Amino acid sequence: MTIQITRPEVEALINQRLKTGAYKDAEDVVLQALQSSPEMVASAPPAAEPPAKDIVELFAPLRGLNLDFGRNPSTGRPVDL
Repeated sequence: MTIQITRPEVEALINQRLKTGAYKDAEDVVLQALQSSPEMVASAPPAAEPPAKDIVELFAPLRGLNLDFGRNPSTGRPVDL
């Protein structure tokens, strides 16, 4: 099989990977990319992540982003009784 790369940006990405020394040739770069990408199966829907067990687990991916989830004090709104 022969694969022809026609887009310069694709060739540049392959060359970047080759310069790292982690790959022996372009075929090795393509093989690694294909092995690391999820397999496409037309008949099966993508697997859903299991729901978070608690709120800590739910927000775990946001750790380290220095977000403030504190509430602003509310003075409420006037209510006519």
